[in-house]
Amino acid sequence: MKIVVLGGGISAERHVSLVTATSVCRALRSLGHQAVFVDMYLGLEHFDGPLEAVFEAPDGLCGSAAIETAAPDLAAVRASRQDQGPSRLGKNVLAVCTLADCVFLGLHGADGEDGKIQAALDLLGVPYTGSDMLGSAMAMDKAVAKRIMAGCGVPTPAWQELSYGPEDIPRLTQELPLPCAVKAVNGGSSLGVALPETREELEQALREVLPYGDRIVVEEKIRGRELTVPVLGDRALSAIEIVPPEGKSFDYVAKYQSGSQGAREICPAPITAREQALLGDLALKLHRALGLAVYSRTDFILDSQGRPWCLEVNTLPGMTPNSLIPKAAAVEGMSYPALCQEIVRLSLNKKAVC
Repeated sequence: MKIVVLGGGISAERHVSLVTATSVCRALRSLGHQAVFVDMYLGLEHFDGPLEAVFEAPDGLCGSAAIETAAPDLAAVRASRQDQGPSRLGKNVLAVCTLADCVFLGLHGADGEDGKIQAALDLLGVPYTGSDMLGSAMAMDKAVAKRIMAGCGVPTPAWQELSYGPEDIPRLTQELPLPCAVKAVNGGSSLGVALPETREELEQALREVLPYGDRIVVEEKIRGRELTVPVLGDRALSAIEIVPPEGKSFDYVAKYQSGSQGAREICPAPITAREQALLGDLALKLHRALGLAVYSRTDFILDSQGRPWCLEVNTLPGMTPNSLIPKAAAVEGMSYPALCQEIVRLSLNKKAVC
């Protein structure tokens, strides 16, 4: 099967996406597929030859990728592109997608999880992995997703949506409740998120989150255990507990770095069968209410009384070999390449039904 694996892009989650996409591409190639990695922003500007021949490229154009301790320098990425035009799609990206049997979306964040690339591929009639444009857009917008949670009975911490500018920060610093979580509505990978405990930290949080967008969700901070539940197909997989390093939150560094800087991820989570069933039911309920398809991952806090509080849902969660969904799939005996192939199979079946 000819498969384009789209990754990279120009979002703050570019580094994570590069590792996801190149890992998926190599896994699919190991199963005999003609998979090729394409950076959605840079495109095929360095590929010479007929476009049809790209599926024969050595190592599927994967190259090397790593997740750094800091978010990517997007200005440098923009400057590196030969075509300095305004398009967020690189050279021949859509053209090569039309030659594929399926496009595997290894993207994260803006342009990938917000429904934009899904809409473009729908117009081209090209099958792709995961959820459609509408479900992706609703899930990516944290304020919209919160409203869906309320409508379908999935408990979530008390929250409010705000639009603000620098001039509003002194007032908001005094008015907003503490402790809280301040989140850019379209953020991901814990970028554009802060967890202030004091007024001083709140002021700093509002200033640090503002570059990610002037719309935010301010959410009551629930103390408890951090858990996440993957959905694959029509079932919930094992919950995973995330234990950040001592004295730290599950931030960008804790998510993606190993050793003392990284979080511990325990799969299956040490919770009761009742708690697993409850979390699984809630993850499936939200997955269906948003109209999601194929796979997703929903994040929860389990408080000291055993009550689950839903934080958000991810429609294109990390798919590196060490990511959370592959770990949950491994518990059920599914290898990483098999998981990648199952996502393709479920996605093509969904397209056939539509």
